[in-house]
Amino acid sequence: MSQANNPLHGFTLEQIVTALVDHFGWPALAKQIDINCFKQDPSVKSSLKFLRKTPWAREKVEALFVAQKLYQNT
Repeated sequence: MSQANNPLHGFTLEQIVTALVDHFGWPALAKQIDINCFKQDPSVKSSLKFLRKTPWAREKVEALFVAQKLYQNT
């Protein structure tokens, strides 16, 4: 019940990153969130590895996903 109002509920980090890349593309995503995994030889796999170890970066990615309301399109 506590997840009812959570827009991230039911989404994996991989789904979130993929949706952002589909929406923005890597260059524009790197401008939105300035982290190297989006700028230098970006891939979903390398991004997931970094984001799983870096809570502040993951929070920014999740916040952008919610701000763009991409959860409504998926």
